[in-house]
Amino acid sequence: RFTLDANWKVSVENFLECYHCATVHPAFAADVDVRPDAYELEPHETFVAQFCTSKATGERGQFHLVFPNTGINVFPGPANLSIGPIVPDGPERTVRILDYFFAPDVEPDWIERFLAYDDQIGREDTALVESVHRGMRSGLLDHGRLLPESEQLIAAFQAWTRRRLDRYA
Repeated sequence: RFTLDANWKVSVENFLECYHCATVHPAFAADVDVRPDAYELEPHETFVAQFCTSKATGERGQFHLVFPNTGINVFPGPANLSIGPIVPDGPERTVRILDYFFAPDVEPDWIERFLAYDDQIGREDTALVESVHRGMRSGLLDHGRLLPESEQLIAAFQAWTRRRLDRYA
């Protein structure tokens, strides 16, 4: 469980693209192919999916967001799963909760290294998301633009959210 000093929408959107991975997550980018033509994005009606491939082993990883706020992660490597919500905690805070599961035969040393690795990725994302939130709060820009290829999952999330909000308009 950790808290981000950032709006829930900004926190979720960070989870939905990986073009930042090459610069913000050097260990992750060293492990998996994050090139746009190799890192697969799939928008669906009720969830979005990302798929990556380990550079060393060719094993696949996958990361999903089930709308509106459940993250599911399977990293390349021994059998692992992390799952949990991304929860708004007011207009400027988000709580992220993850439960981790490993197959019984996964080595404890690998689990320890993996948890440290995932924690590092989380700290890198927290710094990025909080920075984006501060930039948005500055008021210097009144809106942004989506990059059609690399932010298609963000566009799917925004469309899903818009459809839900339109019900109450």
